[in-house]
Amino acid sequence: QVQLVESGGGLVQAGGSLRLSCAASGRTFSSLFMGWFRQAPGKEREFMAAISWSGGSTYYADSVKGRFTISRDNAKNTVYLQMNSLKPEDTAVYYCAAGVSHSTGYVTPNEYEYNYWGQGTQVTVSS
Repeated sequence: QVQLVESGGGLVQAGGSLRLSCAASGRTFSSLFMGWFRQAPGKEREFMAAISWSGGSTYYADSVKGRFTISRDNAKNTVYLQMNSLKPEDTAVYYCAAGVSHSTGYVTPNEYEYNYWGQGTQVTVSS
């Protein structure tokens, strides 16, 4: 089992930045590939970014490429999502997710390949 706890959400003005953190426990963190998803009211959950368990591979949704950066610190069992140039349409609940892979470079935007999910953290961007 893996427990994921997100933090760092909040209210920010358009153009501002936030950094989300996701702390993992319960399984060797370095064996997990990690992802960030978000869900806005009335919309389906959508993929934002993913990182391999080695940290050597990343993958981004087109909507956030160049604005968001995913990273991880395996020594701290934590994955981060740095969000810059935030827009009102980025307002959503952001979820951290983890999946198990035997490949060091594996990443995926497919939410069905993630086995564990956090409870989410609210991000609100005002115009």
